[in-house]
Amino acid sequence: MVKLESLKKSNQFKKALKEKKVHSKYFSIFAAKNFYKPKYKNNLLISFVMKKKIGNAVKRNKIRRKLKAIVHKLLKKRGAINKDYTYIVFGKSNAYAEKQNVLMPEMIKSFNKIK
Repeated sequence: MVKLESLKKSNQFKKALKEKKVHSKYFSIFAAKNFYKPKYKNNLLISFVMKKKIGNAVKRNKIRRKLKAIVHKLLKKRGAINKDYTYIVFGKSNAYAEKQNVLMPEMIKSFNKIK
């Protein structure tokens, strides 16, 4: 089973933010080739970031949970997400009102653009 591993240090975030970018109505994805090894070989390096401007903690966490659930579903499909990249996903407030079945195709399109 693939686990999600979050970025921890500021310089890791800075490196990932400099390379590939894909924007959509509901989120933005930043990706960089893996520049450091995950704790376990099978892990996916991905962080979910919500700005405080989005709203209160309840709203931000709900968006984060939705996006994480979609990524988990995509990981079960082989080849949907390239594990050779480190990802940062910035959620947007539009994602709060949308259902997962609307967000899923957007996420698939975005990850395919990065490949």
